[in-house]
Amino acid sequence: MPGRVVSIEGLRANVDFFGVRRTVRLDVVDEPIAVGDYILNHVGFAIRRIPESEIRETLALYEQLLREAETDIMAADVRSEIEAGD
Repeated sequence: MPGRVVSIEGLRANVDFFGVRRTVRLDVVDEPIAVGDYILNHVGFAIRRIPESEIRETLALYEQLLREAETDIMAADVRSEIEAGD
């Protein structure tokens, strides 16, 4: 799940996922993260900083999945992940 980093305190970041804010651990991410960066989250851990050149395409893909959540199983899974905060 992609999200934008809102704040950082140590190895914890507050991240905005399509309007829902969650705490994400930064222990295993592949490079330093700054406020304003976009990260890819998996089960509460940032696993990758999304390069600037990929942000627009990545967000568009997830936004499409979220729109199709009512008819698509994968999209419904993404929606439930956002709501659960994992």
